[in-house]
Amino acid sequence: MTVKLVDATISSFGSVFEKFKAEAPENKVNLILFLADNDPSTNLSWCPDCVRAEPVILKKLEALPDDVALLRAYVGDRPTWRNPQHPWRVDSRFKLKGVPTLISWENDAVKGRLEDYEAHLEHKINALVSGN
Repeated sequence: MTVKLVDATISSFGSVFEKFKAEAPENKVNLILFLADNDPSTNLSWCPDCVRAEPVILKKLEALPDDVALLRAYVGDRPTWRNPQHPWRVDSRFKLKGVPTLISWENDAVKGRLEDYEAHLEHKINALVSGN
């Protein structure tokens, strides 16, 4: 199985997301993982939930038999994310409330999602990627 991993920031998201959408039909599973940026002083995410969830998600995806595309979208530093007008908070497609958020993308729309409080749960990740 192959995980096609691509990263985007707020500023690069538009072009990266267009390419992700164009290539989506080639993959069995298409996911977007919204994460907090890494703190430059520690090189770890400033969000403890992101630190906990990301390795679990990656491990589950690497174990899948099918091709998976994963777009990791970094929401910025804590002050940027906390802004109620953050682009992905107000985007009608994503309506983010917390990070990490894992979204299943199918037929050019959100098919399912795991919010910050559940994105690290293996059985929830399995259900999301299997479409259940």
